[in-house]
Amino acid sequence: MPTERPLGYSLEAMNIRTQNGKQYVLCAWRRRFVRLTPEELVRQTTLQLLVDEYGFSHNLIAVEVPITVAGKSKRCDAIVYNQQMQALMLLEFKAPTVPLTQEVFDQAAIYNRTLKVPYLMLCNGQNSIIAAVKPNEYQFLEQIPNYHQLTI
Repeated sequence: MPTERPLGYSLEAMNIRTQNGKQYVLCAWRRRFVRLTPEELVRQTTLQLLVDEYGFSHNLIAVEVPITVAGKSKRCDAIVYNQQMQALMLLEFKAPTVPLTQEVFDQAAIYNRTLKVPYLMLCNGQNSIIAAVKPNEYQFLEQIPNYHQLTI
């Protein structure tokens, strides 16, 4: 599976506070402070990268979206929507120490049985995998597409 360049972390741009010895970051999407775990750092920096460099709209990204998969409640790390608020891309984030394996890809693919989005993106801050969902196959992309490319 192709991988994208490592994503840079910009902690300076984040609103981080420490409480009881634990770090919290202000999540612009959830509009509240959340625990700054390695996975959360990947989520925040990746989403900001998509907005800043790839033309994604902050207002068309939802975080920790509840879905039902095989009768069980799950949460998608993030979903990007089009202007008509139809799900366009499912994003799954992992900590930098978690490799993007087939198992991780399968998790996103299983979530997509419910969502039926045309694009999947997996990211651990070191690597990313982007796939266009086609009938009976996945087309792996070499680069992160800009938002406009996803909507044409």
